[in-house]
Amino acid sequence: MIREYLDWTKEVLGRIEPGEVQALIDLLMDARKNGRGIFVIGNGGSAATASHFAVDLGKGTLRGTEDEPRFRVNSLTDNLPYVTAWANDFDYDQVFEQQLRNLGAPGDVVIGISASGNSPNVVRAMEFARSAGMVTVAVTGFSGGALKEAAAHSVHVPVDDYGMAENMHMIIVHIIITQTTFRIANGE
Repeated sequence: MIREYLDWTKEVLGRIEPGEVQALIDLLMDARKNGRGIFVIGNGGSAATASHFAVDLGKGTLRGTEDEPRFRVNSLTDNLPYVTAWANDFDYDQVFEQQLRNLGAPGDVVIGISASGNSPNVVRAMEFARSAGMVTVAVTGFSGGALKEAAAHSVHVPVDDYGMAENMHMIIVHIIITQTTFRIANGE
């Protein structure tokens, strides 16, 4: 059973479109160069990926404590009191949109991660971000869902399994970190 899972993982890795990942890397490097904010959102396992992505991009790409410019990145999943205040007082579907209304600006990058692509709060935030002039990116599995449709850019891994989609999303995060770190080390 373990061998079958590993073989399946290798097969699904082949579904990652390198050009989509490269386009996201280019957007992130441009945001860094121009001092734009980067916001990452998701629920459940995708919230964990969003948090991990923000840490790796914000800290893991540095060679030293004086490095400039830096990625101005935040995971909007990480302030639990803030998230639950919005959810309790208004609606869980607004927890990311309302944070973007406070923190986001035109030209900032918003990355929504959702295995199904149908998380209402992520889709709603993406729709708001796009209408507010932010650069929107969907990172999805399954068919991509409403999130893929709402975003201007997409990194889509067509696999109909939550765990495998989440595996692929973390691999994509680590590809991005490897490539951005390389580009930064080479003077970009």
